[in-house]
Amino acid sequence: MYYLDSLRDKDGSQIYRTKAGFKYPLSKNRDGSYKVKSGEMLRVCMTSDFFLEEADPWRDEAWAIIKQRPDVKFYLLTKRPERVADHLPLDWGDGWENVMFNVSCENQKRADERIPILLELPFKHKGIMCAPYIGPVSIRKYLPSGQIEQVLCDGENYGGARPCHYEWVKSLRDECAHHNVTFVFCGTGRRFVKDGKLYKLEGSVQTEQAHKSGLSFQGKPIDFKLTDEWGYPMEKDSLYEPYFGARCQTCGMRPICNGCSKCGKCSSPKLKSE
Repeated sequence: MYYLDSLRDKDGSQIYRTKAGFKYPLSKNRDGSYKVKSGEMLRVCMTSDFFLEEADPWRDEAWAIIKQRPDVKFYLLTKRPERVADHLPLDWGDGWENVMFNVSCENQKRADERIPILLELPFKHKGIMCAPYIGPVSIRKYLPSGQIEQVLCDGENYGGARPCHYEWVKSLRDECAHHNVTFVFCGTGRRFVKDGKLYKLEGSVQTEQAHKSGLSFQGKPIDFKLTDEWGYPMEKDSLYEPYFGARCQTCGMRPICNGCSKCGKCSSPKLKSE
């Protein structure tokens, strides 16, 4: 997070409300259509935490935006599940169909702290993010609940990265596959250990190697019952269909990606020669 913020000339230790992008889900094109298409998934506060105490004054407005777009999926991730119950909208009920709620479980200690709280919270869709994956994690005792729909896994990046081990990833994947829960190995991180050998990986090689491992597993599909603004179910053929370019075919992130932005890099002479 600190590294990503530094690329934008931001101090990761400072907590602030974004200016230009806060209401992005409601932004429209000149023809009046939404820039974010029905069926897309937006990842909220991915370099922060949606349930930070410092963000309490802004959260109600964020919930209001999420409610206005019941045709869009919103991915929420937190390390603070103990704060969630007291900071849900008054009309939340048993959850909104367009919200996917995840807790971060980087090692077994955090998994055993956070997953029991996750299972008690009223969300229609729940998942686990094991990233950075810095220690073996078993979720075998939590999967029979049937509440966990997706598990994501990624190694650690940037300076001082701790190693991620193939055996940890394989074990977690096998537990998910046994319960038909989707498991996505997004990336190896900068330091990856397999068969006792340490590999140092940079950039896109991390996601490419995760893809080549074949460890990702497609389990039971997540059924987001999206609706339009009047509450009518969205037909499948009216939802956003992601496009994946040449570079996407070998990316470990593809199963959870919104698709290619068509930036043109895939057609560059350099890439073609590679």
